[in-house]
Amino acid sequence: MEAAGGAAPGPGPGPGPGPGRARPAQPQPQPQPQPQPKNRELFRSQRKESEGSVDCPNLEFEYRDADSHSAELAELYSYTEEPELSTNRRCFEEDFHAQVQGRRWLELDGAQQKAYVMRLLDGLEVVNRDKRLKVARAILYLAQGVFGDCDNEGDVLHWSRHNSFLLYRLGTFTAFLELLNMEIDNSQACSSALRKPAISLADSTELRVLLSVMYLMVENIRVEQETDPPEWKSCRETFRLELSFPVHTEEPFALLLFTMVTKFCSGHAPHFPMKKVLLLLWKVLLFTLGGFEALQAMKVRKREELGLPPLPEDSIQVMRSMRAASPPTYSIELTEQQQQKRGHRSRRPLVKQDSLDIYNERDPFKNDEAGIDEEENDDVDSGIEGELDLMERDAIIPTMPAQRPPIERVSFPKGLPWAPKVRQKDIEHFLEASRNKFIGFTLGQDTETLIGLPRPIHESVKTLKQHKYVSISDVQIKNEEELEKCPMSLGEEEVQETPCEILYRAMLYNLPQYMIALLKILLAAAPTSKAKTDSINILADVLPEEMPITVLQSMKLGIDVNRHKEIIVKSISALLLLLLKHFKLNHIYQFEYVSQHLVFANCIPLILKFFNQNIMSYITAKNSISVLDYPHCTVYDLPELTAESLEAGDNNQFCWRNLFSCINLLRILNKLTKWKHSRTMMLVVFKSAPILKRALKVKQAMMQLYVLKLLKIQTKYLGRQWRKSNMKTMSAIYQKVRHRMNDDWAYGNDIDARPWDFQAEECTLRANIEAFNSRRYDKPQDSEFAPVDNCLQSVLGQRLELPEDFHYSYELWLEREVFSQPIRWEELLHYQ
Repeated sequence: MEAAGGAAPGPGPGPGPGPGRARPAQPQPQPQPQPQPKNRELFRSQRKESEGSVDCPNLEFEYRDADSHSAELAELYSYTEEPELSTNRRCFEEDFHAQVQGRRWLELDGAQQKAYVMRLLDGLEVVNRDKRLKVARAILYLAQGVFGDCDNEGDVLHWSRHNSFLLYRLGTFTAFLELLNMEIDNSQACSSALRKPAISLADSTELRVLLSVMYLMVENIRVEQETDPPEWKSCRETFRLELSFPVHTEEPFALLLFTMVTKFCSGHAPHFPMKKVLLLLWKVLLFTLGGFEALQAMKVRKREELGLPPLPEDSIQVMRSMRAASPPTYSIELTEQQQQKRGHRSRRPLVKQDSLDIYNERDPFKNDEAGIDEEENDDVDSGIEGELDLMERDAIIPTMPAQRPPIERVSFPKGLPWAPKVRQKDIEHFLEASRNKFIGFTLGQDTETLIGLPRPIHESVKTLKQHKYVSISDVQIKNEEELEKCPMSLGEEEVQETPCEILYRAMLYNLPQYMIALLKILLAAAPTSKAKTDSINILADVLPEEMPITVLQSMKLGIDVNRHKEIIVKSISALLLLLLKHFKLNHIYQFEYVSQHLVFANCIPLILKFFNQNIMSYITAKNSISVLDYPHCTVYDLPELTAESLEAGDNNQFCWRNLFSCINLLRILNKLTKWKHSRTMMLVVFKSAPILKRALKVKQAMMQLYVLKLLKIQTKYLGRQWRKSNMKTMSAIYQKVRHRMNDDWAYGNDIDARPWDFQAEECTLRANIEAFNSRRYDKPQDSEFAPVDNCLQSVLGQRLELPEDFHYSYELWLEREVFSQPIRWEELLHYQ
């Protein structure tokens, strides 16, 4: 994996040997320490083509729950579905003009609109499948904003929201839910899709119409605006409760969508439109559980309820105020650099320390673009040199003529962004080591007795306790241990019925299958995945019936397929992160259960494989045709598309959904590996360090923060040489990542990093999870604590509930279960 994306092309016909080749015995006729300008220009152009420019600008990206409202609606539709927009309009207008003569939808008052929608809903009850589909298309046209009567995009979005609230109040969502259940159970459609050699859009027409209406309703009602009338706000809360706490069914709506995902991945329903299912599932979870800001508010409230001190800072605000770092030098492998420069360094043994001193006076996050012009900056940061060479050149930079003034270059950080944290476990380890050193014995978990310890140790313990942080998870684990020890005296635990708790209980028994299915789809949608015969087909809802025959059509379909995959990655990464964060807040063992099954399903190497690509090219990819996006394409005449216009793409600096997906996947990887030494070793084994280091090229503060966190937890395992060769990365970790006072991350002297404990760590965690699930959710196992009735008469006299039809088969039951069974009297002797 490291070799696949870590090597850049060589500098061409330069004076030195190529990377990876042995140095010749005879010296070169023209040895020069710097490459010639012509060669340097060639190298720079080659490197920018292969890796993307290192000098990428800062990305003005604001991380939030989802993209803009119009962008989220546009991503529901593939470009190949564009002709269906006019089909929906035709179905609506044929029915509407037959009922309402000479008027438009916008001209009707509220009562008339309600009456027409009720008549449409009656049409969904007909037996004829084609008539039902026409009515469903007419309702979809209403949910899409009756764009035929609108003049601009704003009007389309306004009427889409207005009609969505109207449709919900009249019971449309419930009606479409029944139709969706019918389509899921439609065995004829499943068997027809299984027999076809190639599945296209036509195989999922009914499902796509139903899912589109439901998605538009969920998304339009979910998004809050200041101008919303009071009845819309109450309607939103009612809808949220209906999706969170199911009344008519025993399972939440999200579980039905999870079932569709597993059915699709099992191969029983290859025609399911997975992109729409995943987008709807993500938005339902976002709506019912809450987004990141709602999660932060719930966390603050829960800490208050548990009597814990408030959070030291708001992590969302801190990350928004952070600025991106200049990326480290990206080059060919360090060992190859050292082979190239070994003779050059051996003549300057003392420069290393001097260069470190100068480096400490500079702000490593200051952009070099302001002081050094482009040509000089490229000379300094040419990718053929390593990070140690960067420090050596920094020692020479002040003597160069065209430099920025020294005052601008000396820039100390004003303060670290995060307050340091200390765990109770860290204080116990510190005192254990101190007592062993000064007294010769330990006092277990006692952190109060300091008799016999020197005064500096007293001060250290005082400082550690000042920064002690008790998490909600710590309290939950402690409570769980007490419930396991004393099940009788503590009695039944009171579990609050939250949307998260209801969802976990519903998902519990099939949760491994849900996680495996999501990761299968994620693997198939990853840009680094190669097409395999056994992989699932996720393009069923994007490929047209007739394949393209011109170059322009092929280019358009290629963009559509890439966009389709990007949207799938975005929805899966977002919903997995939401699940992990909400389950962790609800109960730590719910989070650990999901995490373990993600790890067992190879989520860690899958995410690393995703990042083992040219990540800058992925983030700046232009797989979109803005003139074909909804709602633009519904109100404006489409210009003639050419190959040149498709290649040019839009003018955006980056692709929002791809950067959003990358940050989500990094956050998931952080959650899976945090405080788990065995999983951290998986990062080391899969050679994640060079992959993650290349991701630092993206100059976006939040993404860099999560990359640096992943590098920090494995630094102690990467060896001294790696730390020595990546000083700029180490400094970035120091300045951006939260400090743990006893965390010896930079030197590798961690007493928890014992490899022989890794397997035991996962086994202990799994036993705790199973005990938690068994105690809270397996109610029949509690029967051992119930009193036993030993009286024969009362046992025989108990009334048992029998099926209604039992009296019809009573005689058959007697014959089969009583008369035909021989009585083994000798077995009675064994019980005496």
